[in-house]
Amino acid sequence: MDIEDKTLKALATSLKFRQMRQELISSNIANAETPGYKAKRIDFEEALARALDVDGHMGMDSNDSKHYDVGSGGFNNLEPNIYNDPNGIVSENGNTVDKDDEMAKMAENKILYDASVQLLNKKLGLMKYILGGER
Repeated sequence: MDIEDKTLKALATSLKFRQMRQELISSNIANAETPGYKAKRIDFEEALARALDVDGHMGMDSNDSKHYDVGSGGFNNLEPNIYNDPNGIVSENGNTVDKDDEMAKMAENKILYDASVQLLNKKLGLMKYILGGER
């Protein structure tokens, strides 16, 4: 059984980036009254999909064991994209934070974080069951 499971890596990476997103949203809310503050966003879903090779187009066909593994990316060098939100409405003091929008994004992120935790727990429970049955 492969402990370095792709699903486990994807779920762990997703949890890490969702926590980063939660902290970023919290920072946006905390700075909602700061003059000139620009709301920040973090995107990691596309990078995670590339690492998982969801569409099957990232890897190369190889028919020789001497070929290098290129294009699969992997999880070790996965970096999220953090940027200023270009869709923010600028207030009179130059701030682009919309508290209601940020609260909605925070609630959505929490739901997705909790779902990832549940999936990770199910996967680990399944692995524990399998390992217990191999005795």
